[in-house]
Amino acid sequence: MTVESRAVSAAEYTDQPGAGDQPAALWDDGSATPDQGEAGPHGDRAGVHEPAAVVAHDDAVAAAEAAGNSAVQNLSPAFPDRAAWGTASKLRAWQVEALTKYFETEPRDFLAAATPGAGKTTFALRLATELLARGTVDRIVVVAPTEHLKRQWADSADRVGIRIDPMFKNGDGMFGRHYQGVAITYAQVGMNPEVHQKITAGGKTLVILDEVHHGGDALTWGDGIREAFSKATRRLSLSGTPFRSDTAPIPFVQYAPDEQGIRTSISDYNYGYGRALQDGVVRPVLFMAYAGQMRWKTRMGDEMSASLGEQVTKDITAQAWRTALSPEGEWMPAVLSAADKRLTEVRRGVPDAGGLVIATDTTTARAYARILQQITGERPTVVLSDEAAASSRIQAFSEDTSRWMVAVRMVSEGVDVPRLCVGVYATSASTPLFFAQVIGRFVRARRRGETASVFLPSVPGLMALAASLELERDHALDRPKDADDGMYNPEDAMVAEANKEDRASESLLEVQPFEALDSQASFDRVLYDGGEFGSGGEVGSLEELDFIGIPGLLEPDQVRDLLRARQASQAKRAKGRTPKDGMPKAAAPAPEDRPMYQTIKEQRSELHRLVSIWSRHANEPHGAIHAELRRISGGPAVAQASIEQIQKRIDVLRSRIGGRR
Repeated sequence: MTVESRAVSAAEYTDQPGAGDQPAALWDDGSATPDQGEAGPHGDRAGVHEPAAVVAHDDAVAAAEAAGNSAVQNLSPAFPDRAAWGTASKLRAWQVEALTKYFETEPRDFLAAATPGAGKTTFALRLATELLARGTVDRIVVVAPTEHLKRQWADSADRVGIRIDPMFKNGDGMFGRHYQGVAITYAQVGMNPEVHQKITAGGKTLVILDEVHHGGDALTWGDGIREAFSKATRRLSLSGTPFRSDTAPIPFVQYAPDEQGIRTSISDYNYGYGRALQDGVVRPVLFMAYAGQMRWKTRMGDEMSASLGEQVTKDITAQAWRTALSPEGEWMPAVLSAADKRLTEVRRGVPDAGGLVIATDTTTARAYARILQQITGERPTVVLSDEAAASSRIQAFSEDTSRWMVAVRMVSEGVDVPRLCVGVYATSASTPLFFAQVIGRFVRARRRGETASVFLPSVPGLMALAASLELERDHALDRPKDADDGMYNPEDAMVAEANKEDRASESLLEVQPFEALDSQASFDRVLYDGGEFGSGGEVGSLEELDFIGIPGLLEPDQVRDLLRARQASQAKRAKGRTPKDGMPKAAAPAPEDRPMYQTIKEQRSELHRLVSIWSRHANEPHGAIHAELRRISGGPAVAQASIEQIQKRIDVLRSRIGGRR
């Protein structure tokens, strides 16, 4: 059975409830792409700069006001011809809303938080052209995280008639008169803020802080940004991931206490992934999770083993995860082969679709590239952040039709490769910020119906991040240092205390050299739209190919219906299986008895995870959710609840999360 044979047929799809006759691949007017013009640094399209059009502006304002809080009510959210504003003839509806809101008050500071791929660059450049045309500002300073993004900003600005120097160095002192501004990095500002203070104070300056959360990366950076741009006429802050792993305040961002008294960031305009997905502006993401058996050796010569994704201590999970990512084992080749099969299926509907492997370091990146070359017969593009040619390699890959690129961290944020449709998360980094940045590389929609697929290890931390992709977070200043999800309340703290694991072995493992001995991969499940699909299976099995063979060009609701159909089909197959002797299948052996406290501990952990997900979705405090669950399911507080009582609460939350759309 090949992956090709598992592609959905027209008959199979049209039998699904609520399905249309076929996947829609074009927009209403027959065009195949949602934007006109060239791509900006975030997968955006910048409109052409023309003289200000007051009539167009007034019409757009009226349309935006009629739309209210949702861009989808009266404006086409993805096709920009329906949403003209000012001098730009092609804007998405959320960009119209954001521009309208800005010019209602024209504040000195404005924070726009929009999901990766939504079009932050188009919005920023449209705002810049209007402020220049009105004489509000006469120069532009763009601050970006990387050298590569400086050049992308300059290229996009040039296409709308703004000339920006991306080659400016601190030693230059001032940019040339033939430019209207500069593109610099946060590191440049931190090294010599006086230079940039002089540039900013020398004229009416608009400062665009791209991915502004980087302003808190280092104390010198934050201090430098405040010093350099305190006298700016206007400051526009942009972020696709408006939260950080620490509690460092971000310059020029406002904070206010929430209902728990925790100071969180305040966005002036917010456009999250959930709304962008509903609008058709970004792609939905299928997460293909893979488990398997891992084996490694300690310095003392002791061999250890664990199944990836099983409930074990965090240090054992980390070691099993590291073993899986070793290019010497069987796990990575199996997952890369599965991802390449998925890419082949996606390319049937999206011929130039590309894949990206995010690696932990340069050594493993090169090793993964060799494995991919053996699988595909094609040499992948390898991008290492310490190489001077990295930027040009990314650009070349974005413009050709080759299959794979392997990178370390160079493509983690802001880099525009819109044709990326399949990813392999082969890194041990697991912070919410980094995960969101990586997934942001795959969600940039170019045509209606495109779907992204990301292959990742089945470990609890990544599964939780994948499940909560559509939920939004603000940057919290006052949370406890050890809170890993940005939320805190007393009952959660008590649950976390009760679930503390015995970490006696952690210090031992930390000082021992690591040696991966063996890794075997198995298909675990698919995560999509808050739901889980698939019952697991061997690599190459029908259970795996059912999901790898899903077409890459389907509407989000079509993907959901098809996943449910494949799930039901697998359940039928499993139920109908009989041994070769024709006798009924014997009952599975009873699981090995374990102490009750271990089972309760696992149940509490799962309940805590689901409460966190629902809290972010429903914007309700954890304590209120726990209280409601007690009212619905009965029983005492979590610390005193039985296994059955906790399971009832888990079932309630799973039902809510799975049916929230």
